[in-house]
Amino acid sequence: MAHIDDPDTQKANLAYIKTSMNAPMLEKEHEFDLARRWRDDKDEAALHEMIQSYTRLVISVASKFKHYGLPLGDLIQEGNIGLMQAANRFDPERDIRFSTYATWWIRSCIQDYVLRNWSIVRTGTTAAQKSLFFNFRRLRAKIEGNQEKEGLNNKDRKKIAKELGVKVKEVEAMEGRLAANDQSLNGFVGEDGNAERLDFLVDENQDPEKTVIGMKDSQARSKWLSDALSKLTDREQKIIKERHLTYDGVTLEKLGNDLGVSKERVRQLEQRAMMKLKTTLQKETPDVRNFFLEE
Repeated sequence: MAHIDDPDTQKANLAYIKTSMNAPMLEKEHEFDLARRWRDDKDEAALHEMIQSYTRLVISVASKFKHYGLPLGDLIQEGNIGLMQAANRFDPERDIRFSTYATWWIRSCIQDYVLRNWSIVRTGTTAAQKSLFFNFRRLRAKIEGNQEKEGLNNKDRKKIAKELGVKVKEVEAMEGRLAANDQSLNGFVGEDGNAERLDFLVDENQDPEKTVIGMKDSQARSKWLSDALSKLTDREQKIIKERHLTYDGVTLEKLGNDLGVSKERVRQLEQRAMMKLKTTLQKETPDVRNFFLEE
């Protein structure tokens, strides 16, 4: 939805635009002289004259972004920031007109402002997505103008994605974003209008209470296991840890080679160690069933 300024703001904008349009145009040599005076001597009068002469350029660029529903005055102010940045970086020795150089800076500042304020949801986080945001409507209108029905199909989306160097799923996402306005979670929905959108959002995550209980239980299990392991011999601890407490348990054969015993002997030691652990846990744990996670 387009933004509509109040009468006083409209009047102020018109006065500013009229003043800008009446500012004298600069000849090339005079423009370069002003740029040198600002660059070399920090002559603020020269900077002011150059900026004032090109505010008409800001207005021209800003007017192209009015359909994004943002105040024209704000677009102009952002463009003026870009104009001042351009003046601060302009090098007259390159022999290009200031208007050519400044246009990029003006457009960049205005585009950044649009992306920050068009929606409360962040849009266009990469250069490719930024290009998609500002070119999608133009490309869609061009495609729809060449076919009888409105709307894009998968072939059209692939064409846009290829032209702008983005993924098809990004085109689909931008199509959906541009087709709908932001909606408040506290907005009323339903036939009777008494329910809020927030009421229909479901959090699939575990509730905080269960999360905390799970953490406490996990800490308790770790302590029980650590205490039980401490009752084993060093060799038994090594077998249990490497067979059951590592991501990839080692084989009986490898453990046998490390310990200098047979594979069968390692199996016997493992069984004895497991029985010791079970006995210790049954004796020292309030309820051994608490040691095991519920399915």
